[in-house]
Amino acid sequence: MRIARFAHAKGMSFGVVEGESEAGPQGLTIAEIEGHPFGQIQFSGARWALSDVRLLSPILPSKVVCVGRNYAEHAAEHGSEVPKEPLLFLKPSTSVIGPRDAIRLPIFSKQVEHEAELAVVIGAPGARRADRAAAERAIFGYTCANDVTARDLQRSDGQWTRAKGFDSFCPIGPWITTGLDVTDLEVRCEVGRNPEEMEVRQLGRTKDMVFDVPALVSYISHVMTLLPGDVVLTGTPAGVSPLTDGDTVTVRIEGIGELTNPVVPVA
Repeated sequence: MRIARFAHAKGMSFGVVEGESEAGPQGLTIAEIEGHPFGQIQFSGARWALSDVRLLSPILPSKVVCVGRNYAEHAAEHGSEVPKEPLLFLKPSTSVIGPRDAIRLPIFSKQVEHEAELAVVIGAPGARRADRAAAERAIFGYTCANDVTARDLQRSDGQWTRAKGFDSFCPIGPWITTGLDVTDLEVRCEVGRNPEEMEVRQLGRTKDMVFDVPALVSYISHVMTLLPGDVVLTGTPAGVSPLTDGDTVTVRIEGIGELTNPVVPVA
C-alpha cells in the first residue's frame, strides 16, 4: 500500500495511491482516507487523479533520526572508518519538505551535497527499548529521503547540527510504501539541469548497509523513544557530490518511487 499526504481544493488529506507506477502520474489516482493512516484505513469516498493534487511530505515527524557512515564505501570516500555502533544525529522537523519543494542553498555554505537514503517511518505505538522483533513491528513503512548536507560546515563545525539542519534540508516522499522487503533495494540519485540530462551520482543497494533497518530502529529506541510518525534515515551510498543553483535532484528507491526537488538559493 502507498500512503500519501496531499493538498487538494478542499484542504489537506491522507490517501491511498492506486494504479501502477509504471504508467506514470497520469495513470495514478488517490483515494482519500478518514483521519490518520496509523489506525484502520477507512475511505471517505473522495478520489482524485494524482495529477490534480499536490503531494506533500508524506508525514510530519516530531524528529528525524539519522545514521551516519552506514555504507562502508561512503565512509571511505570521506576518509572515515565505519563506526562500531550506529552513529546517530538529528535533523529538525523544520528541515522536512515534500516532493517538488525547493532545496534552498544557504548563504553560509559553499558546498551543499545530496545524500540519497532509504527512510523508515515509525507507526503506532512507536518504539521504546525495542528488541529486534519489536522494532520490526514498529515500522509502518518506507519512503525516499535526501539528507542534504552543507559539507563545508560539517567539517568546520566539528558536529553536524548546522550542516544538516537548515530549512529544506530533508526532502522526503513521494509517499510511504508499506509491506516492503527492504533487505536488497537499489538506491539511486540523479542530478541534472533538465530531465534529458540527468547524471547518476549515487547507485547503491540496501544490502550493503553496515547496520540493517531492524538493528537501527532497535538501537535508536534504546536511546530515545520513537513516536508514531518519526522518521529514521538509514545512511547513504557512496557518490555524494555538490548541488548548485538550478539543479534538479531525484532520489529513486526500488519498490517505492522517486523524490524530485529543484535547487534554488535562499531568497
